Amino acid sequence: MKKKKYRLLTMIILLAILAVVGCGRKKTETDQWARIHSEKRVIIGLDDSFVPMGFQNKSGEIIGFDIDLARAVFDLYGITVDFQPIDWSMKENELQNQTIDLIWNGYSKSAEREEKVLFSDEYMKNEQVVVSLKKNNLNSFTDMKGKILGAQNGSSGYNSFEEQPKILKNLVKDQTAILYDGFNEAFMDLKSGRIDGLLIDRVYANYYLSHEDNLANFSIVSGQFESEAFAVGLRKSDKELAKKINTAFEKLRKTGELAKISKEWFGEDVTK
Repeated sequence: MKKKKYRLLTMIILLAILAVVGCGRKKTETDQWARIHSEKRVIIGLDDSFVPMGFQNKSGEIIGFDIDLARAVFDLYGITVDFQPIDWSMKENELQNQTIDLIWNGYSKSAEREEKVLFSDEYMKNEQVVVSLKKNNLNSFTDMKGKILGAQNGSSGYNSFEEQPKILKNLVKDQTAILYDGFNEAFMDLKSGRIDGLLIDRVYANYYLSHEDNLANFSIVSGQFESEAFAVGLRKSDKELAKKINTAFEKLRKTGELAKISKEWFGEDVTK
């Protein structure tokens, strides 16, 4: 009898704890700036393998251009930033479920995504390119005909691949791409010959290859996909939060801090 009572009591306590946790962050349609400003804490969701925007270094610390920029933005308001690694293919769901407050990690603005999220002002230009080993003799997208392509699951590059099939999809083997959760594994497969080309953001390609000892072994090819712009993704109800981020961007431009962060990561000012 005592064991049954103990088990019942334990179950009641666990249910009570779960109820409290579940109420900690209720799903709401109201602007969250007041809560974030009051708590002095904001949670940013990211793919922690997206070099150089936001990624884990060898010590397990999350660093990158977007990391430094986000901290600079919220430092202006005395707010601490917590970075939460997420499944990038589920980023919009994480945002709507309020597991995170912002999507900020080389997040490309697009018409499709604008149906789901509110975007901040754009802060950087980007484009999709195909990286290949030079021995594959890839000089244009048409040279990928019949070859194996890799791409990141949920990336803007993969979205473009699917939405504009005439540019690349109709050329590659089986008219499909091998999907990866992150680019590190994709580059390993590229080097080993498991894939012939990798569809990737130019900012990632430039940074990654600049840190490769055998840079001369790779080629980067541009196609006909339209150029993109990076922006911060918010819930559509968070209009005040978007204004605060945009105001901070403008201040950081005027003070030169935005250009400084860019030069630290890219060697030049690549911001808009």
